[in-house]
Amino acid sequence: MNNTIWTVKGGKVLGPAPFFIAGIVNVTPDSFYDGGEHDSVDASVAHGLLLAEQGAHILDIGGESTRPYADHVSAEDEMARVIPVIKELAEANGNTVLSVDTYKAEVAAAALEAGADILNDVSACAFDPALLDIIGQFKPGYVLMHSLGRPEDMQDAPQYDDVVDTLLAFFESRLEMLDKVGLPRDRIVLDPGIGFGKLLEHNLTILKNINRFEKLGLPLYMGLSNKSLWQGLLGLGVGERQNATQVATALLAAKGVPIHRVHEVNLARQTLTIVQEIA
Repeated sequence: MNNTIWTVKGGKVLGPAPFFIAGIVNVTPDSFYDGGEHDSVDASVAHGLLLAEQGAHILDIGGESTRPYADHVSAEDEMARVIPVIKELAEANGNTVLSVDTYKAEVAAAALEAGADILNDVSACAFDPALLDIIGQFKPGYVLMHSLGRPEDMQDAPQYDDVVDTLLAFFESRLEMLDKVGLPRDRIVLDPGIGFGKLLEHNLTILKNINRFEKLGLPLYMGLSNKSLWQGLLGLGVGERQNATQVATALLAAKGVPIHRVHEVNLARQTLTIVQEIA
């Protein structure tokens, strides 16, 4: 495993390190895996602090579920969920980098003002064009993710001629877009968007061919924790996917993927430490 550096808002630098773990803090009632478990400010802050204690380098805080067919949440409701959590976590733990999982410009601006360092955007600025202005203004760490459509329709028979070629072309075009608003390349990481407008065969093709993304010269950010591809491949229910998640995390880390967005930080830390020592 090679060391990775990621520069985020204000020029803060993560690393160099062989891997980074982004712990998921869902401040939502309807997320697919842990919806409702941490949907109060106190519960979300406590969960974030626990994940940081377990070894999360980043806490990714989201106030709207982006699972397939999820309901839309207004910017006002999303901000009411995430901004208090970001503020409290920023005050309580200054060592852990905070990320906001949103595609709305209004929410992103408020979160970055409140203490977030990274913008994790499932839309690549396609859902709210004003988000580009926010990125140019704050120059945060930015997770550039591919999704075919919106959560409410992205799983309606997605099709690709060659899914990896499609993603490579997509990232190249979006990187040009981000160059135009002045976001330095060292602030960008790439997420192929496992499960976002992709069938099982597409997800597996991406994972098998993950090294093809090296040509773009940017770190990869992987979010496959407990996702439905493990049901499609192995018939596993939502609460049965931890082992599959860890196996895939280990294989991808051994192939050079440095950033992993996960629910079970303690397990991911063990997995990635083993890969670091023996891969």
